[in-house]
Amino acid sequence: MKPYFRRLRPARLVASLFLAVGLQGLAHAEAEPDAAAAGPAEAAYPAQELTPQILYQLMLAEVAGARGQVSLAAQSYLDLARRTRDARIARRAAELAVFARQADLVTEASRLWLDLEPGSERAQQLTAGAMTSAARIDELQAQLAKALASQGERVGGALLGLNRGLGRIPDKVLIRRLVNQLTEPYLDHPEAHFARANAAYVAGDPAGASAAIDGALALRPDWEQAVILRAQLQQEQSPGAGVGVLRDYLAVHPEAREPRLTLARLLVAGRQFGPAREQFEILLQRSPDDRDVVHAVALLAMQQGDWAVAEKQFKRLLELGHPEPDTLRMYLGQIADQAKRPDDAIAWYKAVGPGGQYVLAQGRVAQLLAAGGKMAEARQHLQAAARETPGERAQYALLESQLLRDGNRNQDAFDVLDAALRAEPENPELLYESALMAERIGRIEVMEGRLRKLIALKPDHAHAYNALGYSLADRKQRLDEAEALVRKGLALTPEDPFIIDSLGWVLYRRGELAGALEQLQKAFGLRADPEIAAHLGEVLWMLGRRDEAVRVWKDAAKANPDNPVLADVIKKFKP
Repeated sequence: MKPYFRRLRPARLVASLFLAVGLQGLAHAEAEPDAAAAGPAEAAYPAQELTPQILYQLMLAEVAGARGQVSLAAQSYLDLARRTRDARIARRAAELAVFARQADLVTEASRLWLDLEPGSERAQQLTAGAMTSAARIDELQAQLAKALASQGERVGGALLGLNRGLGRIPDKVLIRRLVNQLTEPYLDHPEAHFARANAAYVAGDPAGASAAIDGALALRPDWEQAVILRAQLQQEQSPGAGVGVLRDYLAVHPEAREPRLTLARLLVAGRQFGPAREQFEILLQRSPDDRDVVHAVALLAMQQGDWAVAEKQFKRLLELGHPEPDTLRMYLGQIADQAKRPDDAIAWYKAVGPGGQYVLAQGRVAQLLAAGGKMAEARQHLQAAARETPGERAQYALLESQLLRDGNRNQDAFDVLDAALRAEPENPELLYESALMAERIGRIEVMEGRLRKLIALKPDHAHAYNALGYSLADRKQRLDEAEALVRKGLALTPEDPFIIDSLGWVLYRRGELAGALEQLQKAFGLRADPEIAAHLGEVLWMLGRRDEAVRVWKDAAKANPDNPVLADVIKKFKP
């Protein structure tokens, strides 16, 4: 093989090999230390001479892996790591051993890696996982104790990574015991107490965690990370206590960023949006280009109805290159909606690109156009969007039919759904909505046929049973079947107020007024819907409780002045 190596200078040979067999991670290890390690210092790799022999063994190992002989590749890397004492090669051996699911190899390779690079959390994790599965806890403890002892002045960072290193062990009580034992020699370091606090919390002992974090702060009173953990622990035990801890700290250290950020987040979690916004605005003054902070201020301003500030900050986020610009455009469209600026809202919604919120945005464009008296343009917009994204044609048909239905053009709405259904005859949403529209235009047989087809396709479609049962009851037909259908739907979704309302209506049609009243009161208690109010009032009226009926109707009409079902029942009984 020697003549082959003479043909390329070492640097060019290394580059070509790494590109060929995917050793980029090893090639760049000098510049990018172990990404999994969260210790305070980078690993000190040996000044490894890439001899022809080492290069040849690297190549053989990678070729073995490329051919699916992963165990052989891992063993080759492990042999080479033992000879070179290079942590990068040991890491490669351990990772391949994990991929090959060779427990013994994982144990050997991860132990060697940890021995060579004691500060690597990833090495700690693999070692802990391998030794735990083999029930070698004492050996694991000794290995980690040795790793900590080798850190010298860097032991603080290693202690902070201890819990992450042991994170693969499922027994959290065992982790706590190991952490306590491993930190015993280092109790003059605040990081040891911090590690104990984390382990106690994960093991389900918040009081023990609080005591341990107090120990850390006794040694380092101004330590931000420990103050934050104390606040979070106290907030869980007593809402508001953690907020107090952070406010006290910030009174002395007003420039501290992370404690203030944590305070703002705790306030949001406690739904104290005004105070939370104050904290985020302080952070924004200091870091005007911090996207997370700008985003928080914008959302809180929007939540409080401060549309001008929300709009300004969302636009700023767009300038800063937020990773989800379409979400921001949706917010900006909603703000323009609220401000009664339909043209601006339409422009923002139209700017939303294809993807998760595209259909919703285009639907809102159509609604605004229709509300402005441009129904034809609204329909054209939805039809054009459907051509651009043919996979969403059904959704656009549903949106178009809703516009037409809201405009009392029921036949046109049915025709749109019917045409879409011919293209997708088994689409559940199209079947359901077209069935409801068929009833509205008096095509009862079409309605019943489509609902029965939907039930056959989706036997768990609770609202299909409900719609068919309610329709039969409302027309006073086949009441036994109507009740059975509604009860089937209710069995699938027991707390659905609309299906409970349907059951009450079926019982009313059967003359069972007491049972009807019970169901309708339950439904109205779950949701104060105007149509449920209409049914409840009618049953109360028929029971002779007319004052109650009138009160139910008037209250519902006050909240829903344009509901036609409610208006019809009030007109029918003329209270």
